[in-house]
Amino acid sequence: MSKSNITYSNADYYVPDSSRWPLIASIAIFTMFVGGATLLNGANIGPYVLGAGFILFVYMLFGWFGDVIAESEAGTFNGQVDVSFRMGMAWFIFSEVMFFAAFFGALYYARMYSIPWLGGAGSGGATNEFLWPEFASAWPLFNTPDSYGFSQFKEVIGAWGVPFWNTLILLTSGVTCTWAHWGLKIGSRKHLIAGLSVTVVLGIIFVAMQAEEYRHAYHALGLTLNSGIYGATFFLLTGFHGFHVTMGTIMLATILARCIKGHFTHENHFGFEACAWYWHFVDVVWIGLFIFVYWV
Repeated sequence: MSKSNITYSNADYYVPDSSRWPLIASIAIFTMFVGGATLLNGANIGPYVLGAGFILFVYMLFGWFGDVIAESEAGTFNGQVDVSFRMGMAWFIFSEVMFFAAFFGALYYARMYSIPWLGGAGSGGATNEFLWPEFASAWPLFNTPDSYGFSQFKEVIGAWGVPFWNTLILLTSGVTCTWAHWGLKIGSRKHLIAGLSVTVVLGIIFVAMQAEEYRHAYHALGLTLNSGIYGATFFLLTGFHGFHVTMGTIMLATILARCIKGHFTHENHFGFEACAWYWHFVDVVWIGLFIFVYWV
């Protein structure tokens, strides 16, 4: 969508102007894909191609979102557009639910089926005799076959250290995000900006603490992505969640800047609501991670 000088009434069906941003987005994503592939294959040009694609992608985000914001502030959108935005965000969050469901499913399958089968469960105890005689069927899987190049780790990440504090941080951020929403709905800019500012700060603290947790896991515990199924599922789930928290924090920081400029009203603030939905989704996913990855 691009800037438009046409004003639409609520009775009109809004059709966006022609836009170059979808084409630029496709070129940027393809360039990042090529750069990543060449990087993984050891080509010296890989990092430069990947970086160029990333810069083009960031340019697209600023340009496309900037046009949408300008259209919204100009009064271009109507009720039909608001419904479309809400449906689009709902489907996006549903796709994210399915995204994490696949990874939780992989963890469940490994713990409840693959490891017991390899230990002989349901096969008369013969599976590990032929495939891996010294295998111990227990989670987390500490012993991995050295012949396949897996790295050994000393211990797992406990639930009651950094993960527990990060849980409190995210739950608190959900409360402060709701506080900001309440301030917006009653027309209190003070509560809106204060609540949203605290939410952004808590998001930054969460990401920083998770980075420290990763540093400790790699250097002190020897836990890496190469540490068998436990290391792979641990970093897959927590890493993607950390990425989502990072993106959510950036989104909320952008909304905070718009709130400071006075872009939203208590009647028209879907941009804020969309980011709040996303943030609460991230909170719920973390609760599942804390329980099934760290605790049980």
